[in-house]
Amino acid sequence: MTKTFTIPDFMPAAPEIFMLSMVCVVLIADLFVSKENRIVTYALAQLTLLATALITIFLAPGETVYTFSGTYINDSLSVLLKVAIYLVTGFVFLYSRSYLKDRDIFKGEFYVLGLFAVLGMMVMVSAHNFLTVYLGLELLSLSLYALVAMHRNSMAASEAAMKYFILGAIASGMLLYGMSMIYGVTGTLDITALSKPILERGVNDIVLAFGLVFIVVGLAFKLGAVPFHMWIPDVYNGAPTPVTMLIGSAPKIAGFALVMRMLADGLGDMSASWQDMLMILAVLSLAVGNIIAIAQINLKRMLAYSTISHVGFLLLGILSGTQQGYTASIFYVITYAVTAMGGFALIIILSRRGFEADNLTDLKGLNERSRWLAFMMLLLIFSMAGVPPTVGFWAKLLVLQAVINIDMAWLAGIAVFFSVIGAYYYLRVIKFMYFDKPETEEPIVLTTDVNIAFSANSLAILAFGIFPGTLLAACAAALA
Repeated sequence: MTKTFTIPDFMPAAPEIFMLSMVCVVLIADLFVSKENRIVTYALAQLTLLATALITIFLAPGETVYTFSGTYINDSLSVLLKVAIYLVTGFVFLYSRSYLKDRDIFKGEFYVLGLFAVLGMMVMVSAHNFLTVYLGLELLSLSLYALVAMHRNSMAASEAAMKYFILGAIASGMLLYGMSMIYGVTGTLDITALSKPILERGVNDIVLAFGLVFIVVGLAFKLGAVPFHMWIPDVYNGAPTPVTMLIGSAPKIAGFALVMRMLADGLGDMSASWQDMLMILAVLSLAVGNIIAIAQINLKRMLAYSTISHVGFLLLGILSGTQQGYTASIFYVITYAVTAMGGFALIIILSRRGFEADNLTDLKGLNERSRWLAFMMLLLIFSMAGVPPTVGFWAKLLVLQAVINIDMAWLAGIAVFFSVIGAYYYLRVIKFMYFDKPETEEPIVLTTDVNIAFSANSLAILAFGIFPGTLLAACAAALA
């Protein structure tokens, strides 16, 4: 019997292929670059992200394309989320340069591992098979574990990396076990091929139910939903701030894509089961995130619990199970990633050699030290709190509308209640910036590129709040 092998179409995966090639180039080039000329590695990393974005946009398909025997998908959703990931990561690299230089960790490893993490996120976004999902997830996770521990002289970073690694390994194991159970029942690893065997077996099958539970637990850990959130505050606080910024922004976009691919696309027939699970996770995340954030005096830990509460909102859109809810969740995760990135950027801007501006008291009198920086941070805080006219208001409103439209007004009421509680710790940041006296008169040193980037970051939050139609239309088109 003769078997033939058909060469797959590599063109849809051109962005991933280019990214992998350039990561190898950056890695080798960094070997020949002296410490004084490490700016070359930084420039290569930024050019890689720019070129990959252009390739992704120019090769965007007019319709959904599958390749590699159906394990890879290229559609409008993957294009939008990948471009958002490139943009956020590019800003992270830009913000991080001066911070890394001041602490003598301005090394090529940061950019190589960062680009590998981006590659993992790209694979996750386009994954259409359980094996592809796991490949992308592990590539992202292993890169982030190493990045957290990059500052080898920091005990806090080493401790955070160990916690992240151990808990991440447990979560990955649970996700893999859940996928193996689903595979054992359905006999397929293809995400879209799951529907027929699931319906034949029955959505109430006990093995399918256990497999779904393990998958939801694994996904909840990667997103940081309660009660699988225990790693977030410690990792955010212990990791170098640029790494915290990366973990708290772009991977959330990839995590959302993972939930969409696995639950909405693959296990949509079991939506009644996973909607109940997501509902519990969402309510717990909103409650725990907003309430515990009130007690935090460390800015990075406060932002960590803020992230947990925002994950709750994100899950509300997904559990609605409607096109409107999915659109709202895409809009939410993209705008949140940009907002969170700006919040961590201010910590980097105010920090200096031997001093980390990661306490709330370090923001005292910021308006007297720099009116512009204080106003930019004000916009970011308003967006996190959901105050108009920032984009955060529209993001929360769209999610609440999606929940109300499926006759769960009580759930929307719970979300609003905890958002009001959360407004307290956001307003406390504004109080420190505008109503307290500064504890230091030391001038804030800003490079031109960081100043422009931070201003663009914050003003984009305002612009999309006043004119949300363009981004919202792009999110809706991604699901068309």
